[in-house]
Amino acid sequence: MSSDTPSSAADTKTAGASSSSSETTTDKQKEKARVSRTSLILWHAHQNDAAAVRKLLEEDPSLVRAMDYDNRTPLHVASLHGWIDIAQCLIDFGADVNAQDRWKNTPLADAEGAKKHNMIELLKSYGGLSYGQNGSHYEPKPVPPPLPNKCDWEIEPSELDFTNSNIIGKGSFGEILKAFWRGTPVAVKRILPSLSDDRMVIQDFRHEVNLLVKLRHPNIVQFLGAVTERKPLMLITEYLRGGDLHQHLKEKGALSPLAAINFALDIARGMAYLHNEPNVVVHRDLKPRNVLLVNSSADHLKVGDFGLSKLVKVQNSHDVYKMTGETGSYRYMAPEVFKHRRYDKKVDVFSFAMILYEMLEGEPPFSDFEPYEAAKFVAEGHRPTFRSKGFNISGLKELTDQCWAADMNKRPTFIEIIKRLEKIKDNLPTDHHWHLFNPKVGAQ
Repeated sequence: MSSDTPSSAADTKTAGASSSSSETTTDKQKEKARVSRTSLILWHAHQNDAAAVRKLLEEDPSLVRAMDYDNRTPLHVASLHGWIDIAQCLIDFGADVNAQDRWKNTPLADAEGAKKHNMIELLKSYGGLSYGQNGSHYEPKPVPPPLPNKCDWEIEPSELDFTNSNIIGKGSFGEILKAFWRGTPVAVKRILPSLSDDRMVIQDFRHEVNLLVKLRHPNIVQFLGAVTERKPLMLITEYLRGGDLHQHLKEKGALSPLAAINFALDIARGMAYLHNEPNVVVHRDLKPRNVLLVNSSADHLKVGDFGLSKLVKVQNSHDVYKMTGETGSYRYMAPEVFKHRRYDKKVDVFSFAMILYEMLEGEPPFSDFEPYEAAKFVAEGHRPTFRSKGFNISGLKELTDQCWAADMNKRPTFIEIIKRLEKIKDNLPTDHHWHLFNPKVGAQ
């Protein structure tokens, strides 16, 4: 999707050019509305909300040709998921069944790649052709199997003991269980057997294994092994007894400034490692649920869940990655992602700011909004209000403001964030003054 068209210098500087100025304002408002409607129809298509899609098309039939930055249309989205009613509605409004996305994939190619047989028949009945790379949701180049040779991290399924296992998380492709491997408690991400033959799922699984096997850092959840030669496919990581930060904040409420800064430093250190060049890992879904506490004492954090991460080889620090679309969780999502703009590793810095805010305030940013509406509100330029007295600490509010800056180029790197947080921590008052900063905080 194209970026906003900037007004000329003459429009903004010529005194008395009121008509020109009002036209520019009107054009910007129209463009803003168009971007918002484009995001909406793509979202409703993704959510299989046929009534909402039809309502939008009745209000503005041109939305049937809406595209995100990757030139993906609502019909591409519907075809990938197999949403027949959505596809039929779009076709009724004149959707191009052979529209091509950035990888030259047609909706039929997406449907075939995802094995949506009813959708394949529907698209073919309207003249749909199959070309492209068999589905743009795959990596541009297929991910090779992570086992060119026998690897020392391939785990024999019989070594995993699920006797007293319990589910600790669920996702669209599988579930995460606590189990035991050679007597050690581990977390096992197990792909649902029904999806173990799905090409898209296999690609995503291979991608995550290939990524995790390269990572070694005290603030990153440690990969232990994987089951890639048998079904169901499984990915095994260390098990962290403390649970996730989301649950911790739900139970504890706002953290003391010292606790929040220590947690923020752990997250920033893990992210600084991931963002190290030339092999940059962009997390893309940094949120409290994906930050784990090492133990019940809550004295150490690790960043986890790399299912949506991207490993990107960059030539220099100013490279902008050709990654777009609403990837990640809305409440912590950077505005450039929501707007389907080009984005880079600074999306993780934005999400970090939202987490830091939540730790000090004791509630999620814009908690009175639904997640999608919160992301939309943020994309329109709004930011959460600072209420916690913890933000009165010198430098903390300023750092948060910079981390969630609308211009991603103005956001600091995680290396810079670490230096500033350590300086802020060094200047904190002694423990017995914490109540002055946040009266809601107990002994934490």
